[in-house]
Amino acid sequence: MADETARIEVILKRFPQIKRNALIPLLQAVQDEFGYISEEAISRIGAHLSLPTSKIYGLATFYNQFSFTPRGFYHVVLCNGTSCHMSGSGELLSELAKLLEIKDGETTRDGLFSLEVQSCIGACGQSPVMAVNCEYHSRISVKEVREIIKQYREDADR
Repeated sequence: MADETARIEVILKRFPQIKRNALIPLLQAVQDEFGYISEEAISRIGAHLSLPTSKIYGLATFYNQFSFTPRGFYHVVLCNGTSCHMSGSGELLSELAKLLEIKDGETTRDGLFSLEVQSCIGACGQSPVMAVNCEYHSRISVKEVREIIKQYREDADR
């Protein structure tokens, strides 16, 4: 907890202006650092910006990008919007669930992968699309999903 608090304070120092327009960048910075936004972070941000935590939660829950639960080291986001769905994202989801042994919203036991399905990630012309830690993989097949996950596992072992 003390380590988390110290790391949050380092982030807050990067935003010395006490302005409400710093809220989204602050939330993004915290999530980049920890992989999610903790209650401690919400409380510290609220104190820093002189905002009630309810306002911070209200804004953060409006955006899909923010998570309040820990994510895996590799956060896999699969698009299931209309274009991706029509291009086979359902098959990709089945394969990901099988490979990772988790469902949407879960994290692997070892903490390496988490899986999230979103209704659109804004790359409709590249469907089907999957992002891993914001690295986009477009026009992918089931075979490519296997290769991508295998590569991330190998990278983690290094």
